[in-house]
Amino acid sequence: MSRHNQPVPGATPRRHAAVLVLFGEGPAGPDLLLQERAGGASAHAGQVSFPGGGREAQDGDVVETALREAVEETGLDPAGVDPLALLPDLFIAPSGYLVTPVLGYWREPVAVRAVDPAESAAVVRVPLSELADPANRFLVGHTSGYVGPAFEVAGMVVWGFTSGLIDALLRMGGWERPWSSPEVLDLDRAWQAARKRRWESTG
Repeated sequence: MSRHNQPVPGATPRRHAAVLVLFGEGPAGPDLLLQERAGGASAHAGQVSFPGGGREAQDGDVVETALREAVEETGLDPAGVDPLALLPDLFIAPSGYLVTPVLGYWREPVAVRAVDPAESAAVVRVPLSELADPANRFLVGHTSGYVGPAFEVAGMVVWGFTSGLIDALLRMGGWERPWSSPEVLDLDRAWQAARKRRWESTG
């Protein structure tokens, strides 16, 4: 995550934001809550992310920001979430956001969904066992020159800031399994393959 530690020279964060890194206990064991953002013109359209967004004036702190955004995006009940820790702020160059990851435990999970189809295409709970499975891990390349770890889970490609944070959490939590990527996959082709497999599994 070192690439996100500080703004690039000459860049000033436009806004403070927070994301909710929410661990729960699901049918397949411990899991993480993720969402696929709806397509559109924003810098993060179509990406997979943690619930979250920009801090608003009414938010008392970044924990409130993360929980409010998660409620608006996934419909979760914040009363069932125990905030545990704040991870170091990370700078996201494409959006200019300075993001605080809020680590939480989903003590009382509820059904979640994409509340606003204009904002979220899907909301899913992804088991850590699937994220740690070497068969679901690879390196992906973007036309910007970015190369980094990625995951194909739930018919989605997780890459960029979110995949970097998950990669670090798996490693620090002791869940990481040895993996390798014989080649760097093109992001668009990886997404096409993931969507095809998702369509075949549901069709």
